[in-house]
Amino acid sequence: MQTENLGFDPQEIEKLKNELEKSGSLYKVIPDDENSEEFVNFYFIGMYEGKEVIYDAALYTLRLHHSSEVYELAEHEAAKKFPNFKGISYEEDENGNMLPLTSEQEEIGWFITEIIMDIEDDERVKVQEFVDIDTHHDFGIGLDAALNVEEISEEIIENFIKDFNDDTLELDDTAYSFQSEGEDIED
Repeated sequence: MQTENLGFDPQEIEKLKNELEKSGSLYKVIPDDENSEEFVNFYFIGMYEGKEVIYDAALYTLRLHHSSEVYELAEHEAAKKFPNFKGISYEEDENGNMLPLTSEQEEIGWFITEIIMDIEDDERVKVQEFVDIDTHHDFGIGLDAALNVEEISEEIIENFIKDFNDDTLELDDTAYSFQSEGEDIED
């Protein structure tokens, strides 16, 4: 039984190839509100089991990966302390202004902030560069990767694609811990 994954379809691959050729780029950014200096979601063409395929890649900084892991751990701690905790959601009024949080949401928010600071101070969470491949992705092959870079620039993405496709990608296996950016002290 074959499921239709258009990321393996030669016509889709050819279509993306033509787009990339016209743009002069190795990748196509997928429009996403999450895209930022620290995270970019994009398509590129690579090989898998000797055949061309479209990779649906999410490339982010190691700092962002660390922040995500720390926040997830802090939320887990909040869920243990506050049985009703389902996450904090911010709502807007009809004018687009943020509505105030309930007193319980504020208490949970402060608790999470304190836990994050403790986790960072103790360097309990350490992360390292990685690439994860998802061959059961809904479009092509999913690829998640974190690199120890300040930002995800065009040059970083292109070098990543070249190294990945040439099988020369070298990941740093050093475990890193980060502090929240507001606390960084630089000389």
